[in-house]
Amino acid sequence: MRSRCSIWPQTRRPASLFTSKTTRPTLLPLSLSGRSLNYPAYRINELLAQNTSFRTINDFGIKASNVFFYYKELDKATDFYANTLGLELVANYEVASIFRISTTSYLTLVDASVGVHDEKEPKTVALALLTNQLADWYRFLQSKNVPIKYDYKPKTGNAHDGFVAIDPEGYLLEFETFKQHPENEKFIPLLDKATTVYPIKENTTVPPGIGFNASITWLYYKDMLASQQFYEEKMGFKLVADQGWTKIYQVSPTGFLGLVDERRGMHSFSQDKAVNVSFLVEDLDGLFNYVEKSQALKLRSKNLEVGLESKYRSLIAYDPEGYFLEFNVFLPHAQNERLLEYLQ
Repeated sequence: MRSRCSIWPQTRRPASLFTSKTTRPTLLPLSLSGRSLNYPAYRINELLAQNTSFRTINDFGIKASNVFFYYKELDKATDFYANTLGLELVANYEVASIFRISTTSYLTLVDASVGVHDEKEPKTVALALLTNQLADWYRFLQSKNVPIKYDYKPKTGNAHDGFVAIDPEGYLLEFETFKQHPENEKFIPLLDKATTVYPIKENTTVPPGIGFNASITWLYYKDMLASQQFYEEKMGFKLVADQGWTKIYQVSPTGFLGLVDERRGMHSFSQDKAVNVSFLVEDLDGLFNYVEKSQALKLRSKNLEVGLESKYRSLIAYDPEGYFLEFNVFLPHAQNERLLEYLQ
């Protein structure tokens, strides 16, 4: 891994269990007693936070999800997402382009020559673009000769349907619809609340009436149990869909994170990964102070970064299998006006 400072160049009550009513009570750790009572992880987190200094990362306020992809030819990638897919470009930093996917999820494209990853590292990530117009998107992308890795083959009774396209430098884009199914009992109500975001760029050729209402960033792991524990217990995310070998967590109202068993996913585990998973947070200073004292996360840097002429502040950490986790606050700046408008 390279030693650059950030994505862009820098200017760069407690619950207790009792042995019996007649014997002296034995107090167990809350996490243990909570699990014994079959409490979900988020409920244990809530109880811990009521009575101790314990916090999860989610307690510091996550406004939106974001994911960073890295490109050798940033201009071509920017053109693809803006003009072929019709995503709104909400901030353009010359070395990075930030796109809005849904009301609270974003995609950032980075010039690999200045980022913390380069275009040669394995692209061990997939981005699911959730839509209620799946067949329309498939026909449209075929008409634009966008490479398709897996074709659209809808099946009755499936929990979800979809197809997989390939972006200009090989990142996998999964266009997906989740359907009424026992597997999606918690997920569908969240998606039903989501407003579809439609293309607004005048020169896009995307047909009117098709867009995206949410996104999932898929990550690939060797040890699923350890990864689940990390995202539930330390990050504080709620499990909204369990597909067995994949687990989907809610990060923001329309931004989701999917953990995939690398033995069955589209990617295998890799040590290096050309991706950063980002969270746009409310209280970055509070998060940093908590993490520094509690060591809840393994930090890449001991300091908060301020970059690109004070356009943003960031903190970078690692997850259990080496994914970079970036926590960002965007600052008042002319180039951030549109993005900040959406983040209000």
